[in-house]
Amino acid sequence: MAPSESGWTLQLGVLEHLEEVWPKMDQGIWEVRGRARHFTFSKIMAWVAFDRAIKSAEAFNLEGPLDRWRQQCRKIHDDVCRHGFDPKLGSFVRSYGSKELDASLLLLPTLGFLPPADPRVRGTVEAIERKLLVHGLVMRYDTTESDDGLSSNEGVFLACSFWLVDAYLLLGRMADARRLFERLLTLCNDVGLLSEEYDHRTGRLLGNFPQALSHIALINSAFNLNEATKPAIQRSGSPMNNGKDETAAQAARATWVRA
Repeated sequence: MAPSESGWTLQLGVLEHLEEVWPKMDQGIWEVRGRARHFTFSKIMAWVAFDRAIKSAEAFNLEGPLDRWRQQCRKIHDDVCRHGFDPKLGSFVRSYGSKELDASLLLLPTLGFLPPADPRVRGTVEAIERKLLVHGLVMRYDTTESDDGLSSNEGVFLACSFWLVDAYLLLGRMADARRLFERLLTLCNDVGLLSEEYDHRTGRLLGNFPQALSHIALINSAFNLNEATKPAIQRSGSPMNNGKDETAAQAARATWVRA
């Protein structure tokens, strides 16, 4: 469905503002209470805004400064790859110049910023597995290393764990994706609801309850596991791009997970 005229006018205004503010520091996706930084994921989402605006304009013949937006896309992409990636870690990092990791970076291939086959994507997923997994589930970031202004005893973040499911799928790690997804389903309460976080030590759901982000992530992962045409794979631009594309895609179509 084509966007409405008023909706497109609003989007043009948002993008005009974004052209000015994307190079600035911010508080990141998690709205940290610590100092502002050049958060890598914030820059990536700025790239997403321009990239999707270009696609919308091309698909629906909408008026807009496409050449300028393309330049912005290239500029942001180059900036993130230059300053947001640590060659020694082999991974993208939470903010420019840091050594910290952030689970939001699991969305790199899902958003189409880089193809799943890119070694920097695989390196980022593997680094997050090493540093942010707690009993097989994913923390947002290492709270003991962060100056986020909060105490360091939060639980694992359930939406981030579903993001790892999607990353596994795009890397062709079908068994890992299904295993993690099925484990996450066991954390739902008696009426199938999830909270924001989970405490593996006490076996209790923590934080906001019920948490929409957790349920959206669950639905996305379930759909990606079960449908032949998966949103995550469409956006990545490279279906199961690990040299076993068709085999992995067939396995995905044959997989049935009851959520």
